[in-house]
Amino acid sequence: LPRPSGMALRPKQTIMGKTINIRCKNTGRTHKIPIGFTLEEVYDLLDLHLPLGPTSAKVNNKVEGLHFMFFNDKDVEFLDYSSPSGMRTYTRSLFFVLYKAVRDLYPDARLRIDTPVSNGYYCTLEKSGKAASGDTGQSNSWGEEEVSAIRRRMQEIIDANLPFHRITCPTEEAISVFRRDGLENKAKLLESVGELYTTYYTLDDTADYFYGSLLIRTGQLTLFDAIPYGEGLLLRLPDPEHPGQLRPMREQPKMFDVFREQHRWQKILGVSTIGEFNQACANGHTYDLINVSEALQEKKISRIADRIAEHPELKVILIAGPSSSGKTTFARRLSFQLMACGLQPVPISLDDYFLNREETPLLPNGDYDYENVEAMNIPLFNEQINALLNGEEVELPRYNFQTGRSEKSGRRLQLQPGMLLILEGIHALNPTLTRDIPEKNKFKIYASALTSILLDDHNYIPTTDNRLLRRIVRDYKYRGYSAEETIRRWPEVRKGEERWIFPYQEQADVMVNTALLFELAALRTHALPLLEQVPEHAPEYSEAYRLRKFLSYLQPISLDGLPPTSLLREFLGGSTIQY
Repeated sequence: LPRPSGMALRPKQTIMGKTINIRCKNTGRTHKIPIGFTLEEVYDLLDLHLPLGPTSAKVNNKVEGLHFMFFNDKDVEFLDYSSPSGMRTYTRSLFFVLYKAVRDLYPDARLRIDTPVSNGYYCTLEKSGKAASGDTGQSNSWGEEEVSAIRRRMQEIIDANLPFHRITCPTEEAISVFRRDGLENKAKLLESVGELYTTYYTLDDTADYFYGSLLIRTGQLTLFDAIPYGEGLLLRLPDPEHPGQLRPMREQPKMFDVFREQHRWQKILGVSTIGEFNQACANGHTYDLINVSEALQEKKISRIADRIAEHPELKVILIAGPSSSGKTTFARRLSFQLMACGLQPVPISLDDYFLNREETPLLPNGDYDYENVEAMNIPLFNEQINALLNGEEVELPRYNFQTGRSEKSGRRLQLQPGMLLILEGIHALNPTLTRDIPEKNKFKIYASALTSILLDDHNYIPTTDNRLLRRIVRDYKYRGYSAEETIRRWPEVRKGEERWIFPYQEQADVMVNTALLFELAALRTHALPLLEQVPEHAPEYSEAYRLRKFLSYLQPISLDGLPPTSLLREFLGGSTIQY
């Protein structure tokens, strides 16, 4: 679409004579526009034609909805859903349409947009009273008939091209609206934040709250699907890399099970949203949340160790995960639990198996591609691991990162009864790396920080945000990098993960969620000052501002009660674990 249907300039006689200047990145020029124009009107005025239509825009490097009005000179860059920010706007708007469709059809049901899985969003419906299927509310499963009805109603709302109205009012009025509609977790969230005014949206007769901008009209939602999935539905989204197509379905049963486990933990803690978390902390339960969260995670690690110990043939423990997943601390804590089972874990660094620098694959720009699995000396690795499994003694290599060459370490190793190898790295689950090692001897673990709390029922916090905040704090504390530098590098880090880590995660024997329910509140105190240092002129400002905004919903907590062996200490400091 060249522009959202229904977009049009206001009558010229309503525009005041004053003008302002905007520097538009899309045109590469400066334009004079009437004061009071919205982004929607400026898009038409400049006769822009983004192939996917505009979803939002960066205004002085801060993402704004197309409702935004101009009263001063600004820099502007219009976005479509091929950009991460544009896709977030598209997705939030689709969430609202889904909520309205459910509310229209099943007004007594509670929609929960719960889990990103299989390249979509898993949603559940908690039925009460007159349930969606017409029963008494005993079953919360969605059937094909219900999902089809919701999908049809969503399409009707989109075809009607209804406007998303943006309303700013005193916060107590917004709280009253959400309590009236049964959205108690939104009311608790707004009460805990304590802002004087709140901005929310309406769609026809339905109100909702989002911590980012929405589209102008439902007609801009050109592509979606909703299909039965688990006991709920999977909301499917467009593929930014292939416009006109939905993201391909990717079966992720093990990942889905991890999220189900997280839901059980939330029930134990009695907290699943930030509003509930803030309220629990205000009521003096902060240390309880920390202690129970840590205990649940330690119990999970203990069970994995027990599982390994029950199978003496398992000698090669492979641990992989994306950046800032906490896999290093996880590997150490797993080692402690294995020792408690009477085993002797021996760590081996995969970094020591890099090829000499001149043999390393190159990126298109000529830089060395150290994230490529072919940058590893795969034949030597398999040869030495198999030799160890056969009871032979080997001399392990050591990689000299200054010279870029593999050297002899002088460290000799021979496996004794009860000994097993712990190998942690981004390629640990890649079958290419361990191609010659017998499957019966391998145990594969995927560890990642999968956000364990929602903002509210309709606002999911991306798991990548959790990891990015960890990395921002750690990079500053241990590497001297600013938040601006870390955010700048993040897209390339994500590309490497998409290529070398995520395709193999379902091959794991077990998946572990390293995120802790309370950790965003713990990271807040450290991350906010770093994010505030990102200057407005920097391209990374929009991402820093977005992260600051959602962190502001969390009440900060003291780290006094955080155990010295907590996985979060890897990023915050103060750990008694030696790395």
